[in-house]
Amino acid sequence: MLHHVSLGVSDLERAAAFYDAVLGVLGYVRVWSDATAVGYGQVAGEDRLAIKARGADAAPPGAGFHLAFAAPDRAAVLKFHAAALGHGGRCNGAPGLRPEYGPNYYAAFVVDPDGHRIEAVINARQP
Repeated sequence: MLHHVSLGVSDLERAAAFYDAVLGVLGYVRVWSDATAVGYGQVAGEDRLAIKARGADAAPPGAGFHLAFAAPDRAAVLKFHAAALGHGGRCNGAPGLRPEYGPNYYAAFVVDPDGHRIEAVINARQP
C-alpha cells in the first residue's frame, strides 16, 4: 500500500548516523542521499524511508504513530535495539515477545533522536 514514508529531522548528519546503524542491522541501506535528505531501502532498490532536514521545524507525529521495520530474525531485532541506544535513541520497549500481538511477534521499540517512534519486528516462528 505505501510507496515510502518521509520523516523530518532537525540534524541530518545525526539522524543519518542513527538510521545507518539501526537500519543497517536489519539489512537496509542508503539508496540515495544529497545535502538535504537520505533515502533508505533494500540494496539496489528504491527508497522506502527518507529522512529530510527540517531544522528547528522538525517535529515527530503525535501519539499513536510509529513505524515498524521488518527484521530478518530475532537476532536482528536485538541488534536494532542496541544500535539505537548506541546512537542516541531511547528505549521504548526492550526486545522480546509480544504475545498480545500474536504468539510469534518479537519486537523492540525505540524513539529516535528526533522523537520518532520506531520498531523492529519479526512475526514468524523461530527456532
